[in-house]
Amino acid sequence: MSDEAKTRSAILLAAGVGKRLGASHEGPKVLLAFEGRTLLERHMAALAANGVERLSITLGYMGEAIRAAAEEASAGLDLNFIDNPRFREGSLVSLWAQRGLLQTNQPVLLMDGDVLYDRRMIARLNQSPHENTLLVDRNIEPGDEPVKVCFRGETIVDFRKRPEHAHDWHGESVGFFRFSPAMAIRLAERCDHYVQAGRGDLEYEEAIRDLILADPARFGAADVTDLPWTEIDFEADVARARAEILPQLED
Repeated sequence: MSDEAKTRSAILLAAGVGKRLGASHEGPKVLLAFEGRTLLERHMAALAANGVERLSITLGYMGEAIRAAAEEASAGLDLNFIDNPRFREGSLVSLWAQRGLLQTNQPVLLMDGDVLYDRRMIARLNQSPHENTLLVDRNIEPGDEPVKVCFRGETIVDFRKRPEHAHDWHGESVGFFRFSPAMAIRLAERCDHYVQAGRGDLEYEEAIRDLILADPARFGAADVTDLPWTEIDFEADVARARAEILPQLED
């Protein structure tokens, strides 16, 4: 990967309460530790290893604890913290809080904080030939929980937990994205549209879906089916992460 091809800035959404984990973990999900390293530390190390220089983290629930942990880990990243006092609403508000960075006319990575993954996924994002890229895993659990990336041929035609448009096949979104400077600006505008309309209850995927449906030719996917990862939502996800995912990670 050439230096010119690397995306230098990233947004990490880490404001949520993580209530579905129950009593197994009382703090933010990004502070869950796996083999002595938190999800936050692992994110920062993966980004730094792939040429990212600036990381902006949306804070909410126990934000000061996340800030302190990030500053201690550092990983050589230039850190910025954005507080989202409305963190109990949908994740769209957490992304909307980052509109200043989205509007800087620079490419940017967007990442969910509650994912344990192989750092090669960041390289797949940066190496993708698509102007705007989603990571997709073809192995997907049945049901409404996974966010689905839906394809007709090679074109993305829907992006939702419950798709509405006909498609040939679908995979699961990892929750990692790369946006071009122009699309990042449009994403900020779309988030602002929903917030101003009183729809702060929405998840951020709805704003991204609008952009995909409006201009599908400018989006594509990078396949990461061969790489280990898991989203951390429930206690069972933590157990699977420790038993199945950790042994496969390339550090």
